[in-house]
Amino acid sequence: MTVHVLPALGAKVRAAAHPAADACRCVPGVSVLADRPDGTVVRHGGTVAKAHAADTDPVDLAARMAVAAHPRLDGILLAPLAPGAVDLEGRPVTYWPYGIPVDRDDPDAAPWEAAAGLLARLHRTPDSVLPSGLPAMRGPVKAARAVARLRAAGPHPAAAPVLRAWAVLPAWARGEAAMPDTRTLCHGDLHLGQLVRVPDGDWLLIDIDDLGRGDPAWDLARPAAWFACGLLPAEEWTRFLAAYRKAGGPAVPADADPWPALDVPARALAAQTAALAIVKSAAHERPLDEVEQSVIDACDRMAAIPPELPKGRAT
Repeated sequence: MTVHVLPALGAKVRAAAHPAADACRCVPGVSVLADRPDGTVVRHGGTVAKAHAADTDPVDLAARMAVAAHPRLDGILLAPLAPGAVDLEGRPVTYWPYGIPVDRDDPDAAPWEAAAGLLARLHRTPDSVLPSGLPAMRGPVKAARAVARLRAAGPHPAAAPVLRAWAVLPAWARGEAAMPDTRTLCHGDLHLGQLVRVPDGDWLLIDIDDLGRGDPAWDLARPAAWFACGLLPAEEWTRFLAAYRKAGGPAVPADADPWPALDVPARALAAQTAALAIVKSAAHERPLDEVEQSVIDACDRMAAIPPELPKGRAT
């Protein structure tokens, strides 16, 4: 985001927080929660403003906002403070209530059960609730873009196993063919950073930029990939999966092996994670760290074994 936009976004969030021109007693003033090309987020008091990416489709964003605001999603998705977006120098801006994020310094308190329960409820949303123009969830697209960035970045000694792992995936997982399942409401980018707790309330899912119809297994793919790469302890993965099943989540069978459903999405998320790690390390001229290397090593192992596919799905 260009430097001059942050003050403008700060002014917008102040105005949204004090629409009646009330005297501002908020301390501190405007704080920056995130500043990336795909989304800049600022907070003032209990109000959050998000400037979405400049290439955001306004029709798609409006459909996603409508889902987040629907009463059927109350208690699952954080609802926006206003129904639509406003323009800020070519970028749509939306307003949200502030929620307390997951404490990254306390991994033992990670709300895996809450995340799983919210996902299961999201995935069980009736089709009648969803607007006809709701787009596909963007999980597979983001994975494909990450691999494309890796290729565009030029040769790198760690790239080969990632590209091999990507190449063995079916065409629909690489974004080169239609997804087999486009019926279910999915978050599209699930991780613990996408949960917040409102004051005196429960955990809710945030960030609708990737929300849409798709295969619900993709919403379990990141924790599944972390588990497969050795980054998520077995106990935490088991807690997450058990809570999802207990809540009636449709992405995996209730009492059978989950990996035929999860293997391809988990591999795609591992390739996406590894690709972005390589791109970022090269851009900052730093070596890969231990965690990044472990994901690349996992890609190397994955590339040697064909992916497991659910019955009836083509490669």
